[in-house]
Amino acid sequence: MKAKIKIKTGDTIEVLTGRRIDKGKRGEVIRVIPDEHRVVVQGINIATKHQRQVQSEGRNINPGIVKFEAPMDISNVMLVCPKCNKTTRVGIVRDEDGKSQRQCKKCNALFD
Repeated sequence: MKAKIKIKTGDTIEVLTGRRIDKGKRGEVIRVIPDEHRVVVQGINIATKHQRQVQSEGRNINPGIVKFEAPMDISNVMLVCPKCNKTTRVGIVRDEDGKSQRQCKKCNALFD
């Protein structure tokens, strides 16, 4: 059974472990890759790729050094509560309609 990912696109997260220059930084989640259990965070885990010139479908991709945000494991980040501005674990709460919402474990605020 696949674990439920409680971090969504647009959430603010803080990096707990990983590269020394990224540890403790906060950023917004750009993309979630649930099959690989990874997230892409804006401005964090910057990778460098040396791109050669490629021609495909009549377009030229310019050569040079390209910097981009690489995916990082979801276990290395923690969600930041928008209300209390602290890193927190996330709980799932069901309301009267049967819809599930995410809840901050520290201040009991609801996300979404």
